[in-house]
Amino acid sequence: MRWQPLTTKEDLHDLDQRSMAGPILLFKHSIRCSISSATKARMERAWTEQDDLDRTAYLLDLINHRALSNFIAERYGIEHASPQALIIHRGTCIHVETHFGITYDRIEQALDLA
Repeated sequence: MRWQPLTTKEDLHDLDQRSMAGPILLFKHSIRCSISSATKARMERAWTEQDDLDRTAYLLDLINHRALSNFIAERYGIEHASPQALIIHRGTCIHVETHFGITYDRIEQALDLA
């Protein structure tokens, strides 16, 4: 799974711009949380090479970029959680999953429905 790192507000602006062409996955991950690590690993195992060609996935490290995570919650009008997967399309958060609700099948379905 080819993650695009999300580390700045400029990266978030780029994500919003790219979402105009199609839905984007934004995964908010905490390296200190075992649920987050397990969920991320499960997504990476299920994600295919074709997914890397067809889809864009951003990864936000919550420990090192907590202020950006708070900005994202405010920007998209969502409540912060960790782990959290957001589907961004046309600059709007259209789908949110948290904790064990983050599965490849749910994310794939949300991306396909956008």
